[in-house]
Amino acid sequence: MVRQYCNGVVVQAEKGVDIMAKISDYLKDRRIITLVVIVVALAGLDYYYGIHFGIEFVGGTQIPLQLQSPVNVTTMSALISALQQRLSTFGLQEVTVEGIGSSEVYVIIPKASQSQINQTISLIQSQGRFDGIVNGREAINGSSILRDSIGIVPTQIENGSAVWQVDFYIATSAERPFASAVFGQANQPLYMFLDRPTNAIILMNSSQLGVTTASGSGASAALTAIQRALLFGNQTIPVIVVGSDNASIASAKTFFANNQGKYNTVFASSNINSTLISYIEGMNYTVKLVSKENMTPTYFNPLANQTDVSSWPLVGLLNAPILSPSITNGNVSNSYQISGAAPSTLSGAAAAAYSTNQSKTIASILSGGALPVAVIPGTPTVIPPTLGTHFLNISAIAGIAAVVAVSLFITIRYKRLFLVAPILLTTAMELFIILSVIGLIGTIDLSAVAGMIAVIGTGVDAQIIITDEIIAKKVDLSGSMLLGKAFYIVWTDAALLIIAMLPLFLSTSLVDVIGFSEATIFGALLSVLITRPAYGAIISKRYS
Repeated sequence: MVRQYCNGVVVQAEKGVDIMAKISDYLKDRRIITLVVIVVALAGLDYYYGIHFGIEFVGGTQIPLQLQSPVNVTTMSALISALQQRLSTFGLQEVTVEGIGSSEVYVIIPKASQSQINQTISLIQSQGRFDGIVNGREAINGSSILRDSIGIVPTQIENGSAVWQVDFYIATSAERPFASAVFGQANQPLYMFLDRPTNAIILMNSSQLGVTTASGSGASAALTAIQRALLFGNQTIPVIVVGSDNASIASAKTFFANNQGKYNTVFASSNINSTLISYIEGMNYTVKLVSKENMTPTYFNPLANQTDVSSWPLVGLLNAPILSPSITNGNVSNSYQISGAAPSTLSGAAAAAYSTNQSKTIASILSGGALPVAVIPGTPTVIPPTLGTHFLNISAIAGIAAVVAVSLFITIRYKRLFLVAPILLTTAMELFIILSVIGLIGTIDLSAVAGMIAVIGTGVDAQIIITDEIIAKKVDLSGSMLLGKAFYIVWTDAALLIIAMLPLFLSTSLVDVIGFSEATIFGALLSVLITRPAYGAIISKRYS
């Protein structure tokens, strides 16, 4: 009775069910599912981390650098090149370094948080003096490394940990000294320092010794680990630990009084007793207060009964990889790695980000080399964008108009109204994926936008090729064979584009065009791996 009375409604419902069944059939294809999952995942990452736009769009930060002494034109050029290469290797694709006269340099980076600005200043200040120390003996230093051989290995997940690695080769003259220094030191840490302090004393609050998990009391095990890490011939950095008790403060005063004139700088915890700090400054020590984050070491337990320091920002200890027995038997080699893993407290995206940052930082310092003259950073200032939000809005409108125009052209050419939706959808998703990837791992500047425009052109070309093979060709072949023919052409075009862009992408001097090549290469790869297969799946299901 109800079916007869509501016949029209039943027919509509059946049509709705039919449409839903067709959509469900499309979503069963793994190529389409892959595209949807990636877009959703990137949308979540964009929301959580945000997309990084360049100076032209959102403004930036200018960091003035005062040179320790005036330099000539040749030295200024070398300084600018070293800074630009160092910061670009670190991941700041749109960095600008300008020399002002003979004693000033301006470094301009895209808009960033205060922590990112501080990190950049720290990277600028570092002179890149690299020391590899094992058991208090130097095994390798920066002059031993062949800079052109330095390479970053992509972060890998091993046993649940995000592992990072930087490969490099050493000079022939350094091979035997290294083999001699590590001989018999199997499973011991090789402490990797960048800009290890000299003529300095560390004054720690007992609360900042950190936490250890090896056998023995936490404080004593931590202090032993710290002293082992700082051992370096006769250049050991003294560590004074004080608490709130008068005895430890009196002991510290005695130490500083007995060593007056022997050391220049005191790195002190920011929560050290102010009376003690005043006493030390009164003896002509230069006191630098250090935050808890930089003062507290990170520990690990390479052996069951031994605790070691794995990293310590205060002293430039970046990592302490364990020496493999295979390289401690006296054999001579010229190829080595600096490697490590993200802290066990981190997981997922945070661990991967930590590992990527570690490898980039190390490679940046080692690639940029020591600066020819010391620099003194001034107060960062904010600079306004030259193009701004209005330009972004205009670009978005122009992009949408271009996509619509191309879609209409293809629709008119093939006289198939159905083509409008998949063309618009896959093109929009392709743009979103490229924008997200570039914006998350780098900076979207004008060169990156130019690369995206170039990729859109190749994407439209690929759509025409796929559509021609599926619809226009009147040959007795199955849909999968026709799609295979189309993708042979699409893959060839993408490969040629990538090969053409590789010289720019791998360039260390043409940093201004890295964004263009990066966007073009990533866009070409993402299109042939993700969006074009999804488009081909939709078309073949409809017309084959």
